[in-house]
This record gives sequence, structure tokens and C-alpha cells, in this order.
Amino acid sequence: MSTYVIGDIHGCFNQFINLLNKINYKKDVDKIILVGDLVNRGPDSLSVLNFCMADSNITTVLGNHDLYLLYLLSIDKAKGKLKEVVESNNNKKIFEWLKNKPFFIEFFEQSSKKTFYITHAGIPEIWSPTKAKQLATETSLILKKEPAKMLEIMWGDEPNRWEDKLDGQDRYRIIINYLTRMRFVGDNCILDMKNKGLKSFKGYKPWFNYKSKSHEKNKEYYIFGHWAALNGRTRNDHFIGLDTGCVWGNKLTAIRLEDKKLFQVEAK
Repeated sequence: MSTYVIGDIHGCFNQFINLLNKINYKKDVDKIILVGDLVNRGPDSLSVLNFCMADSNITTVLGNHDLYLLYLLSIDKAKGKLKEVVESNNNKKIFEWLKNKPFFIEFFEQSSKKTFYITHAGIPEIWSPTKAKQLATETSLILKKEPAKMLEIMWGDEPNRWEDKLDGQDRYRIIINYLTRMRFVGDNCILDMKNKGLKSFKGYKPWFNYKSKSHEKNKEYYIFGHWAALNGRTRNDHFIGLDTGCVWGNKLTAIRLEDKKLFQVEAK
């Protein structure tokens, strides 16, 4: 049995199947974890969702585009590339399946004694993995119990940094923004929500440029997607970016956690 983590699919169903074939995915034996953004921008989000929902060995963390789909489903609004999903006969099943997915997955690899933390965008250094897991779980519970409320209040770029005293919609919005939208951060992990490429404002840096090196000592690895401009490059073996821009004509990437081997297929 092997466990694979796959980068942002964005509705690229054919490439997803090609990648599963390349890793020789064995249903009911292997496990697949997706880093989120299963949908939108690509041509066949509905097929991606239906395939994943039919296989109990495939799961995902939520990405910002998945949350956007949940919002459209909650208000029954068909729009753009997601119109087919919203108007599908099983849209209610899709809504239930997605809203019950986590923002954070922790995976301990037995043979290597390595721990992998999987989120869509990453974990800010001001949070320990334990705290990130707690906050992600707290937010997931609200999304499950009161989805309409959560999906309504999550939009916006403020507040732009974490404070323990935050509560209500400000608390959940910043948690979601860190876990699903983060790229560059400034002092005290202030979020830059504007820049999506490789350059930010003066004084800002990629979120994964941690000052602490405790993750190296503790054999901890952070796996994320979301940031296609990186093309997987972090310059640090402990931070593994899997969004390699398949929907933009580049590649779809998977990593096997047992040996950290990468697998890729071309978009075309």
C-alpha cells in the first residue's frame, strides 16, 4: 500500500486519470490525498468530483476554489466553469461531500517516521502544527453545522493577521485565508492578498521561509498547493509545493509519501 498526495487538479480530469495510471494506483489498496482546488478553470470539474466521490480511498483538503463552489451551491447560482456542477443532478450530494472535507490533514509515515502536514495553501509560522490543526478543526465544525453562515462570512481580505482574541467572522475568515489563500507574509505573518506571482511588497516573503528549523529536527514536512507560479520550487526539502500549473498548460504532480518520489504528467 502506498499513499500519494496530488496537486491542484482544477477540473483537468483527463490529466488526473493519466496521473493515477502513471502511479499505478490500486483502488482499495492505495490512498490518495488531494491538496484542494479540485474544481474550476479546467474543462471537467464534474467528472473530477464524481470520480473522487465514488472512491472512498480518495480524500482532499479544501481549497479556495472548492469553497467558492460550495458557496455557489449554497445559493443555487450557476456560474462560469462551475455551471455544470451547480446544475448537475447530484449537486446536493456534491455539496454534502465537499462541506465535510477538512482544511488540514496530518499523516504519519511509519517506515520513515516522518510527519506530513497537508493543507491547500500552507501553515503560517506563528501557528504550530498542533494549533493549525485545532483551528482548522474548529472551522470545519462550523462549516459542517452552519454551512450557509460560514460560506457567507468567509469573503474578504481583512483582518490580515492572526490575533488570539479574534472571534466570530473575523476569526474564521483569517483562518480560512491562511489555510487556503496564503502566499506572501510580512512581519507577524501579515497576509499579502494581492500578489500571486513571485514578487511581493518590500518586507514580505513566501510563507514557508520559516526562521525556526524545528521541522528539520522533528522530521516534519509541509505539503501544499495553491501557488502555481512557484512550479513546486521552495528551495527547502521540508516544504513541498505540488501546484505545478496543470490548468495553465504545465504539469500535474503527485508525491508518494513513503519515499517522497515525485510523479508528473503533462497537461497536453
